[in-house]
Amino acid sequence: MSRTTQLGSAQTVAEPASLTRARSGDPEAFAVLYRHHHLLVYRYLLHRSHDRHLAEDLTQEVFLRAWRGIGSFVWQGTDLSAWLMTIARNLYLDEMTRSRTRRETAVAEPERTAAHGTAYDTPALRALDAVEARETLRRALRTLNPQQRHCIDLRYFGQLTPEETARTMGRTTGAVKGLTHRALRQLRGTVRQVPA
Repeated sequence: MSRTTQLGSAQTVAEPASLTRARSGDPEAFAVLYRHHHLLVYRYLLHRSHDRHLAEDLTQEVFLRAWRGIGSFVWQGTDLSAWLMTIARNLYLDEMTRSRTRRETAVAEPERTAAHGTAYDTPALRALDAVEARETLRRALRTLNPQQRHCIDLRYFGQLTPEETARTMGRTTGAVKGLTHRALRQLRGTVRQVPA
């Protein structure tokens, strides 16, 4: 067995001590995990929601659920962030589903002093264009397979580096770069096919 293989298997076997202690109910050990992963989860949720308060609330809920479920967490040799990001993604999707009926888009008031013409419509038209662009992107993302979608989610919405994405997904950095490249190529092709 090569030295690289031995090192790789040793890394995937040993569960971090703080995780082991947290799984046995040690709140101090869980606090260590929280401090280590908090910013990553918050950044991901902030870039998904574009709402600092919602991202803060959802981040706290992610760690509350993680604390409740840490005892049943099964170590598989990958960074704990993969599990936390799955919780974050599911919470965000649940929140978007719940809030879809009550969500409102703020549109600026038209200027009262504007002359006749399109000045009244400019803020509303810009808001409409933004909504249409988001819907086009959502449709395009649905054409990706789950691994590609998860990768794009982490890289661009969560703004993770290729290395952070690789650790989160349990893949190599090269595999993440290849997955990202193929996903972006597919997205470009899908967006070009959308009628104007």
